[in-house]
Amino acid sequence: MLLNFFHGLRNGGVPVSIREYLDLLGALRQRLAFADVDAFYYLSRAVLVKDEKYFDKFDRAFAAYFKDIETFDDLLDALIPDEWLRKEFEKFLSEEEKAKIQSLGGLDKLIEEFRKRLAEQKERHQGGNKWIGTGGTSPFGSGGYNPEGIRVGTEGGQGRAVKVWEKREFRNLDDSVELGTRNIKLALRRLRKFARSGAADELDMPDTIRSTAKNAGLLELKMVPERHNTVKVLLFFDVGGSMDPHVRTCEQLFSAARTEFKHMEYFYFHNFIYDSVWRNNIRRQSEKIPTIDILHKYPHDYKVIFVGDASMSPYEILQPGGSIEHWNEESGEQWMRRVAATYAKLVWLNPVTEAHWEFSQSVDITRRLVEDRMFPMTLKGMEDAMGYLSR
Repeated sequence: MLLNFFHGLRNGGVPVSIREYLDLLGALRQRLAFADVDAFYYLSRAVLVKDEKYFDKFDRAFAAYFKDIETFDDLLDALIPDEWLRKEFEKFLSEEEKAKIQSLGGLDKLIEEFRKRLAEQKERHQGGNKWIGTGGTSPFGSGGYNPEGIRVGTEGGQGRAVKVWEKREFRNLDDSVELGTRNIKLALRRLRKFARSGAADELDMPDTIRSTAKNAGLLELKMVPERHNTVKVLLFFDVGGSMDPHVRTCEQLFSAARTEFKHMEYFYFHNFIYDSVWRNNIRRQSEKIPTIDILHKYPHDYKVIFVGDASMSPYEILQPGGSIEHWNEESGEQWMRRVAATYAKLVWLNPVTEAHWEFSQSVDITRRLVEDRMFPMTLKGMEDAMGYLSR
């Protein structure tokens, strides 16, 4: 039962396990979803999906599985064993209703007639006394009345949405799409190390309960400092030139990072790291900050994140004088090696689609300089980068 659905999820990129599949079968045995595809959708998503980033993949796999289930027979075969169906019908029928059902030839005859009419009907029907639809007196439908009937689809008169999975409301959570501010925040939260600092202004509930119990029930409030993320980050942004199409993504990353990291310093560079960087792009020529000063000022426990497309002429990285803005006596390669030697935790985030990296020699050089710690700016890429930095 539901093996094809299980394999469809696996093939669609949802990491569902046998344990979760068995949990779903157990939930179905407890009648948590019965004869209702929408209810089954919500139940199966809650049981099978471990992370909201897989919601869109789940929706696509769910739609692919159920798109071919167009008849009552298909739905019953997919979700409900025959013995469950009959027991469920009998469970909610009064003796009077059971007697009336005999006017159609019994429960088996009722189901057979339902299947026949569903096969004959080619369009939605509103009202009436024969076709499957809503608001009428047919024994098959929704929102109407017939004591000898079967409800089809939504709860009568409640107007619930159908095929919610086809809306695909979770596309922006897919780990293969480019990041938005919300997704960036979710990814950055993997890089956290909490400590309590500042004034003791947060209630310590466990200690309060413990102290009150020891004090014969007399309330004794215990306060602790608020927990803060103590991770320290140096963020370097490539600006100008080929990075112009990625400005919005970088703005979102900067906004999210300022929210997530209390201890964060940011700097700008163009194409590659050289002997100086800057904080204000308007005054980039007059207010430069020597890179060597940064290496001496910020301790080794800072995490370093470079953001850039790494797209340039190879000589800009490998040769003295390679910078297109000023004469650099030492190559960008040499400066990157200094940064990597100072800070053990360093990653490079690239907004260019990963499939295009192999066609750029400068990207390949940069990847080697950062010891293959270049990650794409997708939700998964960001999570992998933060996972590395947090180790």
